[in-house]
Amino acid sequence: MNVTKTTRPIQKKEQVRNWYVIDAKGARLGKLATQTASLLIGKHKVTRTNTFDNGDSVIIINAGQVDVFYKKLTQKKYYRHSGYMGSTKVETLGHVLEVKPQLAIRKAVWGMLPQNRMGKKLLSNLFIYNSADHKHEAQQPKLIVIK
Repeated sequence: MNVTKTTRPIQKKEQVRNWYVIDAKGARLGKLATQTASLLIGKHKVTRTNTFDNGDSVIIINAGQVDVFYKKLTQKKYYRHSGYMGSTKVETLGHVLEVKPQLAIRKAVWGMLPQNRMGKKLLSNLFIYNSADHKHEAQQPKLIVIK
């Protein structure tokens, strides 16, 4: 009997990628981002490795109806800078949620992913929509409720 003492890494052909839908209606932004990042990384899988994208794809619907504490709407700020002098742009979370709520959720999830090439690759498996309609019905996603 041939017994090995090492665990072999998972191969690409053995990868199983599931699809999940998360309804952001009434969900707290931080809790939504934490669970989404966990699914994207694949922390719930036994076959998880740091060097291989074995996470799942996540669809977030109703992004404009995400819940945030009242003080956070005015206190949290997003900064942008083009590189030119005096070109710093500052937006509050409240303004970002009014204009482009997908950006607020994407930045919250990005902050919980690894800040390297793998993190960027994982973020490409995230799809965010303002309404309840999405174009990924063919993948038969499973619904996850966040309270």
